[in-house]
Amino acid sequence: MEASQEDLQNAKIPLGYRDFCAHLLVPLNACRRKELYLPWKCEHERHAYEKCEYLEYKRRLKHVKESH
Repeated sequence: MEASQEDLQNAKIPLGYRDFCAHLLVPLNACRRKELYLPWKCEHERHAYEKCEYLEYKRRLKHVKESH
């Protein structure tokens, strides 16, 4: 994780979202607030965050399969 706990707290990221990809959620939420949550705005930031979450999911799934 590239964002510190203080950065995440200042950005008001809930604890449930402070995972490996939280550093991408900070600029995404800032963009969403700036653009009034319009769905066609902030596409690059959203794609980067969702891709990170997907890759992290695949990594966790691989880890679970290897441990069994």
